[in-house]
Amino acid sequence: MSPHKLLLPLLLLATPLLAQQRYELNTGWQATPKGKVSVEGTALSQPTYALSGWQPAVVPGTVLTTQLVNKQVPDPFYGMNNKQIPDIYKTGRDYYTYWFAKDFTEKASGDEQVWLHLRGVNYSCDVFLNGQKLNAQTHHGMFLRQTYNVTPYLAKDGKNRLAVIVYPPDPVGNPNGGQGGDGTIARNNTTQYTAGWDWIQPIRDRNTGIWDKVTIEKTQQINVKNPHIITRVPGKRKPTGPQAPATVQVSAELENPTAQKVAGVLRYTIDGRTVDQKVTIPARTTQQVSLKDLSLPNPKLWWPNGYGDQPLYESKLQFLVKGKTVSDEETVQVGVREIQREWNTTTQSMEVHLNGQKIFIKGGNWIISDAMLRFTDARYDAEIRFHRDMNLNLIRVWGGALVERPEFYQACDKYGMLVMQDFWMSGDANGRWVDPMKLEDQWTRRKYPNDHQLFIKSAADQVKMVRNHASLAIWCGGNEITPPKDILTALEDSVLPKLDGTRWFVPYSNSDSMSYNNQGGNGDGPYGIQNLRSFWEHRTYPFNSEVGSVGVGDEESLARFVPPANMVPPRYLGADKKPTEAVDSVWQYHLYIGYEDHLLPYGAPKTVRDFGLKAQLVNYDQYRALMEGFSSHMWEWYTGSIIWKTQNPWTALRGQMYDYYLDPNACLYGLRTGSEPLHVMYNPVDSAVVLVNNTFETKRNLMLVVDAYDMAGKKTSLTQVIVEINPSQAKKYLPIAGAMRKLAREKGTFLMLQLQDLNKQPVSQNFYWIPDAKGQYSGLQTMNKAPLGLTARQTAPGKVEVTLTNPANQPVAFFNRVSLVNQQTQKRVLPTFYSDNYVSVLPGERKTVTLDYTPGAEVGTPAVSVEGWNVAKQVVPVAQ
Repeated sequence: MSPHKLLLPLLLLATPLLAQQRYELNTGWQATPKGKVSVEGTALSQPTYALSGWQPAVVPGTVLTTQLVNKQVPDPFYGMNNKQIPDIYKTGRDYYTYWFAKDFTEKASGDEQVWLHLRGVNYSCDVFLNGQKLNAQTHHGMFLRQTYNVTPYLAKDGKNRLAVIVYPPDPVGNPNGGQGGDGTIARNNTTQYTAGWDWIQPIRDRNTGIWDKVTIEKTQQINVKNPHIITRVPGKRKPTGPQAPATVQVSAELENPTAQKVAGVLRYTIDGRTVDQKVTIPARTTQQVSLKDLSLPNPKLWWPNGYGDQPLYESKLQFLVKGKTVSDEETVQVGVREIQREWNTTTQSMEVHLNGQKIFIKGGNWIISDAMLRFTDARYDAEIRFHRDMNLNLIRVWGGALVERPEFYQACDKYGMLVMQDFWMSGDANGRWVDPMKLEDQWTRRKYPNDHQLFIKSAADQVKMVRNHASLAIWCGGNEITPPKDILTALEDSVLPKLDGTRWFVPYSNSDSMSYNNQGGNGDGPYGIQNLRSFWEHRTYPFNSEVGSVGVGDEESLARFVPPANMVPPRYLGADKKPTEAVDSVWQYHLYIGYEDHLLPYGAPKTVRDFGLKAQLVNYDQYRALMEGFSSHMWEWYTGSIIWKTQNPWTALRGQMYDYYLDPNACLYGLRTGSEPLHVMYNPVDSAVVLVNNTFETKRNLMLVVDAYDMAGKKTSLTQVIVEINPSQAKKYLPIAGAMRKLAREKGTFLMLQLQDLNKQPVSQNFYWIPDAKGQYSGLQTMNKAPLGLTARQTAPGKVEVTLTNPANQPVAFFNRVSLVNQQTQKRVLPTFYSDNYVSVLPGERKTVTLDYTPGAEVGTPAVSVEGWNVAKQVVPVAQ
C-alpha cells in the first residue's frame, strides 16, 4: 500500500513505507484428507516435505468446493446431485477433516514485521509455518479472525510453507429435515443453515474449510489495527445544498510487537484535513489511541437508496515513527451520516432516522450469497445492485448464516442499502418453539451454543470488522429469539456500547422494541401467496421483519438446475385433495413453494414454459401489491417491512427476486415498481388512485393521468388532474370504482396510471391488468397478437438501448420479457441489469429499456430477445 498524496505541506515530510504490502494467499493451495497424512504439522509444514498425492485446493473455500473443483463430487446445486454426496453426520467428522498447505515467498528485513491474517476458518484449526505451530491452543469458531506475527518464523531464503488442519463443527447435527436439522449444529458458533432449512438441503461438509481470506501484511515497528471511524451529523439535513459541518471521531489500536518502545504520531486524513497525536507505545503491547474530533465543513452526506446520493470519502490512518517514517497505514472508505431512531406512538414501532430524516424502510431478507461460501466482489456487487434496482433501502442479514463480509458492506455502501445485521441465532435451532425434529428440549436448546464466551468474543471481533461501514444501521441479537441472558447482557451493556455505540440494537428480529405485537402470532409473516386486497386492507405487524410470497423463475431459469426429464410443471389437484399440487420429485427436493390455484385465472398451465410465464404474472402482482399496501399506510400502520426473502444461496424454488445464477424474474420488477420513491398506484379494495412520496420534498405541478384499455387496445380516458403531495406521505386522490366495474365486467381491463411533469414526461407509470367480474383473466386468454417492433443498439461498451414499439390500433403488447443473449448460443447473458422488464407497450407507444452488462468472452456477439403474453419471440442483433 502506498501512501495517499496529502494536500497539506506538513504531510509531505512523511517518508513512505517502501516495503509496505498487503496481499492475499488465494492461489496455489493444496489439500488432502487428514487420514492420508501420517506426520505432524511441524513436519509437513517444512518447505522440504513432499506433498505427494495432494490435490489443488480452493482457498478461500471449503472442503466441498475443493472436492467439486477436483470432480470428486457432482454439482450439489443441480437436480438430485446433493443426495449423492456423503453427509458428515453419516461419515463422521474425520472424513471432512482436511489439511491445507500453501508455499509462498516472503522475508523480513530491518524493522519489518510480517503478519498472517486468517479472516475465517470453520470450525477449528491448528496453524503451522515452517515447522512451527503458531497457535498455542487450537483455534475454535467460524466467526473469529486470527492474526499471527510470523516475522520470527520466516525462512531466511524466503521460501515458506503454511499448513493448516481444519476440523468440522462438533457436533455436526443430524440433517433430519428440520430447520437446522436436529438443532445441534447450533451448539457451535457457525452457520446453522448447513444442516438444512425449508429453503435449502443440507450442506454435506457443514462449510468446513478456510472459508474466508488469508492475507499477508507487512509493516514496520507499529501495526495499526481495527480503526474506528464515527461520523456525527447533527440536526435535520437535506440531501442537497450547503451543509453545516459534520464531526469525525477516530480511534485505533496500535500494536508494538518489538522489544523496544516506539514513539511516533498517529495521523488521520480525510478530504485534505488532518488530525494527529503524538504517542509512545511500550514494547510488546497493544494500545488504543483516540484522536481529537475533526470538523468536516460542508460535507457530502451519505443517504439510503431513494433519498439521496452515496458519496464516500477515502480516508487514511497512519502511524509515523518519530513523526516521519510511515510504519503502517489503513485506508477506510467513509460515508458521512448519522443513524438515529424514534418510537412512533401511532404505529407502535420504531422509525429509522438518518441525518435527522425519517426513512420508511423497504427491505429484503438476505441469507448468504452462496451456500458453499464462494464469495466474490463481483457477485456481491451484482446482488446488492439488484436490491438497489428493486428500490429497496435495507437488507437484513438473517441470523442462521453469518455476519456478512466487508465486501458485502462495501457494495451496500456503494448502492445505499442500509443493513440490519443479525448475530448467529435462530428461534428454530435455539429453542423458541416445541419441535419434534429437535434432539434436545427447549430448555437445553435455549442454552446453545456450548461456549458462550466464544460467542461474545466472536461478536466483538465481527463488530470491529464491519463497524466503519456507512450502510450498517441496526444490530440484531438473533432471528426470532434473543441470545441467552449472559450473551444478551454482554452485547447490550459491553460489546456494542464499547466497540460501536452508534447504532440501534434489537434483541431479536421481531422484538417488541422494534415492532410491538398486539395481534398475537410470531410477529412476522405470512409467507405465501395472498389476495392482492389483503396487502391493503389487513393490518399486520407495524415493522414486519419477514413477509413474503413465491418466486419461481421461468423455463430458462428452471432448466439451469432441473434435469430435462423433470421439467414437468406442478399440477393443481383441487382444494379438497392433499397435497393440492402434484409436484415432480426434483421440484420437491428444491423445496418448491406452491402456486396452487393462483395460476388458474390465467388458464391452467400446460407446459413448463406456460407455467413459468403465468408464474411471473403472479410474481409481479404479489410483490408490487405487497410494497404498495405497506407504503399506502406508512406512518399510520407501518414504519417498514422486510420481504422474506429476496434471494437464495442455493437453487431453491421459493422466495427470490432473481435465481442463484443471477437471472432476475418478475418479482424484481414488480417490487421495483411498487417501491418507487414517488409512485402512483391503484387500491384494489376501494378502487382509489393513491400517490406515495418517500422523498423529503413536496412534489407539485404533476399531472395525474388515468386511462383504461380493453383487450383490443381501445383506450378510455378516465381522468387527468393536476396534483401535489407533501414529503413522506401517502395520499388518496380519486375513486374510479364505478368505471372499473363497468370496464372490467366482461373480459377484464388494463389500467394505466401516470404522473407526468409539465413537459408531459412520465415521472411514474404503473400498469395493471384487472380481472373480470368473476375474478378470471378471461380477456387475456383470448387476446390477439400484437406486432411489437424491436430494435437494439449499443450506446457504450456494456450498454445497450432497446426500443419497443407497438403500432396504433393494435392490442396492448402485454408483459414482455427483454433478455440480452449470446447470439450464438441464445443463452441469456448473466448478470444483466435492466432499467425495467416484463414491460407492456400501449398501442401507438414507444418504450425504451436500457441494459447494462460486463462485456466478455461468454457474451460473444450480443443480441436481444423479447417475448410476451401476446407477442411472439423475436431476436435481433445489437447494432454497433
